[in-house]
Amino acid sequence: MNITESFAVSIPMTTPIVNPAPLENPHTLLKQLQQRFPVFRDALPLAIGIDKQILARHPEINRKTLRIALGMHTHSLRYLKAMEKATIRHHLDGETAGEVPAEHRQHAMDQVRERLKKQAEQRKTQREADTIARKRAEKLDQLVEKFGRNR
Repeated sequence: MNITESFAVSIPMTTPIVNPAPLENPHTLLKQLQQRFPVFRDALPLAIGIDKQILARHPEINRKTLRIALGMHTHSLRYLKAMEKATIRHHLDGETAGEVPAEHRQHAMDQVRERLKKQAEQRKTQREADTIARKRAEKLDQLVEKFGRNR
């Protein structure tokens, strides 16, 4: 046995390489739901309690991961815009699951408006910061040109 073999044998691996199962990652789970079910792919308004329908069909899914994935989906701008105009909710198989109340549509509309306003404010702040940085760089270039040594 050479030194490399004895080293490998004598020191056990203490940190196993663990890849989380695809159904343990909310992003991966959401992608799979979008592939399997048109209501997710088309961002149709989901039935109240759709998490129970999903868990009944796929008990191997972790409940917490599912809730996170559903939150990501239902808070997406695409879903909220669909909710603004929607009148009916849908089950996993696409069947109607009841009406979307006016207050739910209003809430979606408010969320979209608030998010777009926040994004516009962030863009404005970024533009202002870019302008300030550009002016500083121009001023520094002018100072270097005026007082810099020519070598």
